[in-house]
Amino acid sequence: MITAAARPALHRRFTATRFASTMALLCALLAASILLAATVGAERIDLLRAFSDPASLDGRILFGLRLPRLALAAIAGLGLSAAGAAYQGLLRNPLADPFVLGVSGGAALGGTLALVGGGLLFSFPGMVAASSFAGAALATLLAFAAGRSHGRLDPARTLLTGVIFNSFAAALITLLKTVVSPEQAQELLFWLTGAIGYEGWGTLAAAAVATLAASAVLAAQGQGLNLLALGDDGAASLGIDVGRLRRTVFLAASLAVAIAVSLTGLVAFVGLLVPHLARLLLGPDQRLLVPASALGGAAFLVLADTAARALFVPLGTELPVGALTALAGGPFFLFLLRRRSV
Repeated sequence: MITAAARPALHRRFTATRFASTMALLCALLAASILLAATVGAERIDLLRAFSDPASLDGRILFGLRLPRLALAAIAGLGLSAAGAAYQGLLRNPLADPFVLGVSGGAALGGTLALVGGGLLFSFPGMVAASSFAGAALATLLAFAAGRSHGRLDPARTLLTGVIFNSFAAALITLLKTVVSPEQAQELLFWLTGAIGYEGWGTLAAAAVATLAASAVLAAQGQGLNLLALGDDGAASLGIDVGRLRRTVFLAASLAVAIAVSLTGLVAFVGLLVPHLARLLLGPDQRLLVPASALGGAAFLVLADTAARALFVPLGTELPVGALTALAGGPFFLFLLRRRSV
């Protein structure tokens, strides 16, 4: 018979076991996704030959092209999904995600200004990433500042502010594309459509460290986000510093989104789709939901990029992965909106 004193320890063991098993399953899913994606492409490769002889054609394709691209997709998907899960918990609204809130749009505007400025005025290493972070932080502050009503955060006002800011950012980006050369405008267009490209291993390592650090900070706020479901006053009465919680989530999520946008452009709705599906499967516990969404988002974007590369053979051109995620996320967003209004 379990005594009352033993129940808390049993609950902790059960929670830890569930967390460990869920993370192990999602890590296996991510590894399987990468393994599958490594074999897909216009050129078929032999993985055994590639690993046994990295200097062979198969090895150069795998290590020089496919694995860096898959790493970038995993990093971006991880950061966007972790940020989306945290935003949804913070606003207590499953419709919140970096794209809808305007955070991705702010990061895209900052990155566009950096790309245009780098071509016309000045440039320094990491300028696009730094400008994207500044744009994401500014968009986040604007959304949450305008979303306050009578001293409280109104999720509907916050989301509406994000939608309006997205339109404003898109208009400014369009204006900027008209003042640059046709070649630079084409480069901006390719970047803004959300295309997974090819980055060096040094850039990928730095992006991975920063994204994992930001995601770990977001995951550490899980208990606070759980208590925030009781409302600001309820969470404060249980010892949560609501202001500090919001600032921490704002900064960490802005960093994760900025890194993703600076490297891949606008990949829409990953932060909406994956956390919501994870919530349906795992429940609303943010301690599990944020890290599970991060790993699930990494696997999701790897598979989405694999689908984009697989379509190259029948179409003769490669679709931007951002277009595929938008095609999937747009109807899903409308479904969620309809479901909440019924």
